[in-house]
Amino acid sequence: MEYVEFGKTGVKVSRLGMGCMRLPSYEKEGKTIFDEEKGIALIHRAMDLGVNYFDTAPYYCDKQSEVILGKALAGGRRDKVWVSTKNPIENDSGDDYEKRLESSLKNLQTDHIDFYHFWGISLDAFLTKVMAKDGPFERAQKLKKQGVIRHISFSFHDRDAGDKECDNLKEILKRGEGILESVLCQYNLLDRNKEPGIALAHEMGLGTVIMGPVGGGRLGAPSPVIRDLIPGKVRSSAEMALRFVLANQNVNIALSGVSTIEQLEENAAVASNNTPLQADEISQIEDMMKENERLAGLYCTGCKYCLPCPQGINIPEIFTMMNYHRVYKLTDFAKKNYAEIGKSPWMKYENASKCVDCGACEKKCPQSLPIRAQLKETHQTLAG
Repeated sequence: MEYVEFGKTGVKVSRLGMGCMRLPSYEKEGKTIFDEEKGIALIHRAMDLGVNYFDTAPYYCDKQSEVILGKALAGGRRDKVWVSTKNPIENDSGDDYEKRLESSLKNLQTDHIDFYHFWGISLDAFLTKVMAKDGPFERAQKLKKQGVIRHISFSFHDRDAGDKECDNLKEILKRGEGILESVLCQYNLLDRNKEPGIALAHEMGLGTVIMGPVGGGRLGAPSPVIRDLIPGKVRSSAEMALRFVLANQNVNIALSGVSTIEQLEENAAVASNNTPLQADEISQIEDMMKENERLAGLYCTGCKYCLPCPQGINIPEIFTMMNYHRVYKLTDFAKKNYAEIGKSPWMKYENASKCVDCGACEKKCPQSLPIRAQLKETHQTLAG
């Protein structure tokens, strides 16, 4: 396993961190049951492979993730790893923030959290809740002085910021300068818009942790397009994705959620590879991904001028799914994702079958795309 200095925290961390969001589970009477014994065994195996950074959160795995991690680290293992968990900033109360921290301490069977995150915050939430008078930001600093929190961190989600997403990340970094010590955000081959923000965090001395290095499963699916970005050099699209993230010198940790020993061992082998991608290989990958983005743009640039659709269809999101199939050959993922439309809480919109040929979208499209025909093609391909 490769290890690096984690920003200016004075901590040395493994390049691969284990995300405890997808611990082993099974179905029983229509319910998902998280297997405590297998979860503990998986965490112990990660430690055997050299992983020393474990990330969890209060609501992961039906609120069982912190509990299982706590049991796995009992009996003398706690001081061998760095524990990261999160505080859902539900309001601007410092007292409520501390109560939620106390619950995590109990679940984890520990008296301190190594890296404690303001969880999934946007710039607006940071300014109005985290930074409120007598709020979470002030309380976190007080608890750090007491030793309950060792390092103040944040995970970043600014879903509604569009093109300003990276600017908002940079703004949080600047406003929290000198206090915030590490950042957790998404970055992968398909989601690279936060690269400048990650570079700024690294420059400012924050530890940088990447979630979704395999694109939340998108890049874990077989794809000859992704695998062959550097032909003959990697065995799978998942390996290509993970090696690309780890090759970024501004990234300290790639955080991967695993549910099996096999997944864990494959990721650990990649993170232990001491021959990183070379500059010419990275340049080749970037050139080919730019060409893929150009091809995707011919189908839809994602400008969102076509919205709102009178029938509630999220046209750009649906065309993004089609591009996973059309451009990146991630067909299985595209079909699975399409099937979740209207069912997932993140996809509260209609699928392409609801198009009534009104043409309102095409009148607003700056590229004059045949949107109605493309919607029909998308539904036939992804739902067929």
